[in-house]
Amino acid sequence: MRQAYRIINWYFKRNALPYWIILFLDCFILYFTALFIYWLNYRTSVTVAHIRPLSYIMLIYIFISMVFFRLFSTYSGIIRYSSFVDLQRVGYANLCALAVIIGLHYWVYRWPDEYFEHLTTLHLVTTYIIATTIMWGERVLVKILYDVVSNKEWAKPVFIYGIHDGGVALAKNIRSQRPVRFVLRGFLSPDKDHAPQRLMGVRVYKNREDLPAIIQNEGIECVLISPIRKREFRDDEELQDILISHGVKIYMVEEQLHETKDGTTLDLNREQMSLKEVNVEDLLPRDEIQVDLESVGRELTDKRILITGSAGSIGSEIVRQVASFKPAAMMLIDQAETPEHDIRLMMAKEFGNIPCDTVVTSICNQSRMEKIFSTFRPDYVFHAAAYKHVPMMEDNPSEAILNNVYGTRVMADLSVKYGTKKFVMVSTDKAVNPTNVMGCSKRICEIYVQSLDQYQKKDQNGKTATQFVTTRFGNVLGSNGSVIPLFREQIKQGGPVTVTDPNIIRYFMLIPEACKLVLEAGTKGNGGEIFVFDMGKPVKIADLAQRMIRLSGAKNVEVKFTGLRAGEKLYEEVLNDMESTKPSFHEKIRIASVREYDYADVCRDIEELIAIAGQYDDMATVKKMKEIVPEFKSNNSKYEVLDQKD
Repeated sequence: MRQAYRIINWYFKRNALPYWIILFLDCFILYFTALFIYWLNYRTSVTVAHIRPLSYIMLIYIFISMVFFRLFSTYSGIIRYSSFVDLQRVGYANLCALAVIIGLHYWVYRWPDEYFEHLTTLHLVTTYIIATTIMWGERVLVKILYDVVSNKEWAKPVFIYGIHDGGVALAKNIRSQRPVRFVLRGFLSPDKDHAPQRLMGVRVYKNREDLPAIIQNEGIECVLISPIRKREFRDDEELQDILISHGVKIYMVEEQLHETKDGTTLDLNREQMSLKEVNVEDLLPRDEIQVDLESVGRELTDKRILITGSAGSIGSEIVRQVASFKPAAMMLIDQAETPEHDIRLMMAKEFGNIPCDTVVTSICNQSRMEKIFSTFRPDYVFHAAAYKHVPMMEDNPSEAILNNVYGTRVMADLSVKYGTKKFVMVSTDKAVNPTNVMGCSKRICEIYVQSLDQYQKKDQNGKTATQFVTTRFGNVLGSNGSVIPLFREQIKQGGPVTVTDPNIIRYFMLIPEACKLVLEAGTKGNGGEIFVFDMGKPVKIADLAQRMIRLSGAKNVEVKFTGLRAGEKLYEEVLNDMESTKPSFHEKIRIASVREYDYADVCRDIEELIAIAGQYDDMATVKKMKEIVPEFKSNNSKYEVLDQKD
């Protein structure tokens, strides 16, 4: 069978079957069809006697047909890839040729009989009808022959999840792919009560109870997810478990979006939909987030934008999204040299027309930051720089203060001094009722920028010269140090996959979605707000680990529970118990109503905290942090002793 495929593939490919051969075959079909129809009417003796004048007249008619073959490009496609459009072209070309020939028919009757055979109109019509049918049959036969051989040899039997527009578009797409990758065996319908029995010649399956047996009987290797049914599939954990447990690969369409005023729209009409095998990130239940990018663009276009932490997971995505709005200039700051170099290369390659400086330095270097602000004069500051790893900061509380708190104060103060329009700080859900040093350090940052916003003089509209906006959200999928890359590497090495506690849960969001919300909240905020993001449904980390193992196909990989790390919670909160929220301009963004702090008191406490941190006395540093943030209660940490003294 493999050898047969190779022969057919060679014979019908472009360079083995030139266009002129297809043209010759079509002309040959026309000639012998006319000869055959003539023979049916006059039998052998008359046909033989008139073969020469019959050939002469058919050569003229074939020449006319060749003109229309050229006009309709009937021979320009590869014959094994023929489609309905190609058959239409053949039909139109022959119909037009026949119309011209009939129009010349009575004039041709004046030509001498000894040189040209005078065919009847019925003869001509019958010839072109039969010839067209044969040309169609020729193309369809070659396509079927090629598809049958190639499908049996290479293509994978698949189901498509989803019917109607998305599923049908995907089915048509895979049937037109060359080489053939998938053979459609049926559809899986999410609409159990409103689904047809058959669609596009294959069955539509609705009963989940019979699905394991059907998968085995049909030899299903893959399920392709309709591009407009992703949300339903993410929420259908029962179906996911059936597919994963039977070794069925799951593919989703890589989204190609075009911008609209209200967000983005998926393009279903492109010739080839790019399919990729899913990662666990693709299966986590979440709602699609739409952002008013047009209003964000109006705020950022032609502005001077400074971004700290520009080489990190969040910062680098903010860089990409901001650059897409064509700012006047960008200043990118990070102390990690190699990742910052990567951002420099990315900007040069993808946004080379935007003036951009990439600076390797620390936000704690006040004199360097002063020089940057005095020369660059940013309109917007997106502050994403921070130490974020909980266990690391639990062991290094002084560094958490000196980088996160002191660095934020430096950036915030300079923003006010040099007239920055808006300062947007990226915070974390770990700042709510913090149980670790990192979360508490971010809460202190929130307190400082909020108090600074309130301290400034307000104009007649109640707005400050520099507006300080804080955004809080949870874990982002695939960020540096997150559990998913860690689990993936542990599975690759054969396990075990380490989970701290069987009951630990986390909220997840895609990095691009989180950053879009940051941009919208930052540009639309009026100053002093803490915006909290709706993170969707929480995910149990132990279940996430098990699903990743099954998706990978790895065998004998166990999940090992190691116990909560220092400062770690079983679950993260987005709001303090005493806080409430109110709606904002976006359904996924709410505004936290939080306690207000006096700026003078905050400055005094932070000055003292920084001085203590400079002595690198861990207990003293954390003790002062707890004084500033009374709700900071250490968990599974050596600093719990400080809570017991209260």
